[in-house]
Amino acid sequence: MQDTLPKSNLFQPLKVGNMQLSHRVVLAPLTRMRTTPSQAPIPGLVKEHYAQRASIPGTLLIGEAAFTSPKAGGWAAIPGIWSDEQIQGSPTSVHAKGSYIFFQIVALGRGAILNDLHAHDPSFDVVSAGDIPDPAGGFFSGAIPRPLTKAEIDEYVETFEIHGANGHLIEQFLRDTSNNRTDEYGGSIENRARFLLEITESVSKAVGEEKTAVRISPWLNERDLAMDDPIPTFSYTVTELKTRFPKLAYLHAIEPRVSLAGDIRELTENESNDFLKAIWSPRPLILAGGFVRDNAIEAAGTEGVLIAYGRHYIANPDLPYRLKENIPLNKYDRSTFYLPGDTSGRGYTDYPFATVEVKA
Repeated sequence: MQDTLPKSNLFQPLKVGNMQLSHRVVLAPLTRMRTTPSQAPIPGLVKEHYAQRASIPGTLLIGEAAFTSPKAGGWAAIPGIWSDEQIQGSPTSVHAKGSYIFFQIVALGRGAILNDLHAHDPSFDVVSAGDIPDPAGGFFSGAIPRPLTKAEIDEYVETFEIHGANGHLIEQFLRDTSNNRTDEYGGSIENRARFLLEITESVSKAVGEEKTAVRISPWLNERDLAMDDPIPTFSYTVTELKTRFPKLAYLHAIEPRVSLAGDIRELTENESNDFLKAIWSPRPLILAGGFVRDNAIEAAGTEGVLIAYGRHYIANPDLPYRLKENIPLNKYDRSTFYLPGDTSGRGYTDYPFATVEVKA
């Protein structure tokens, strides 16, 4: 049932890079593990999943994080993009709907699972910005990482949305809580930001600035990565991104209120992404984490802001339509979020659309 919709930028068009979007509701990058043993998308299934969520023409989707090489990985069920088999289907299915997709590229660093690395090559190490391990347990091995050599750093700079968030390799360089290097990639803020800036330069040269974006999570306080004050580090980094890459498609930032698991936490007085808005505005800024309808409408009032949804977009392939028309949302099923290798489509392609017309 539709209510009286306040005039909102959320449902207004916006040009982002080379894309002309019809609204500002974005599919956040979501690890779903629907891959084959060779870390390729399950044929047909993944293509259909993204096509469903592109059902409103002019929608921006961000694909789930993918490894650029076996060495950059370390989780067996996460997709890769280093083989022809792995690069298939999803872009064409999205473009056929008149929508757009960015692929997110990632290297895990110290969060890699050693056995999964060794399944590709026994010589692969868990590497990071320094030798500070990830907390043991959960997905993470807790192995003492080997600091990357300068030559190896060049390998990562040879490679879409660059994943500089959630405690993965790029963020391990950014943070003084994980980077204890003493060379030009460690110590000062300028040095710790160097890795991300070099990767951004490399990717933008390869595919164009308009096809390149960066994701960050300034307020991450898990995995022993919390900084006393992240604002100086991320202010410098974002300022440099803005200055060096004037045509970068967008900046993507995770809201401080959400944990890695997507749970909402209490904030301290100073935890806010307002400093990013002040630096980056009026350029496109995607915010992700803890958004429903009302707070998204409010947040999109800031010039250039788009809102990314994760779990609600999982359960509602026509989410932009439902939000605009104020149609009740399907409830998501957490038990189906991560089903490595599952080909059934359960919790992936079987959520209902609000109307047959939107699905078509």
